[in-house]
Amino acid sequence: MVNDPIGDFLTRLRNAIQRKHEEVRLPSTRMIEGIAAILKREGFINDYQIIEQKPQNEIVIFLKYVNGVSAITELERVSKPGIRRYRGYREIKPIKSGMGIAIFSTPRGLKTGEEAIKEKVGGEYICNVA
Repeated sequence: MVNDPIGDFLTRLRNAIQRKHEEVRLPSTRMIEGIAAILKREGFINDYQIIEQKPQNEIVIFLKYVNGVSAITELERVSKPGIRRYRGYREIKPIKSGMGIAIFSTPRGLKTGEEAIKEKVGGEYICNVA
């Protein structure tokens, strides 16, 4: 059992991108599904698929490459199990001059930094993607 499924997810994505894999398979959680949905909506991955199985569902992430270069150049875990990081909506800053996104777990669900500012809601600062 993994102590930090989000950290594991981000590490598996980084490793797969380094190896130029087409897809990544890992155990699915609602948080990971939510992060995958944001990555797809923001254009960082091609798609994702949930495979229902016992005892735990599996998620398959289809990575996106443009001319052989990954759409994801940077993945950084911000809030960790040992040190949780929270931000109010006024404290949220753009990532890579607006070229990247910050992902927050808010009381209204997972949001990008931009969405959190628009909705005036803060939360746990999960990760940066660029």
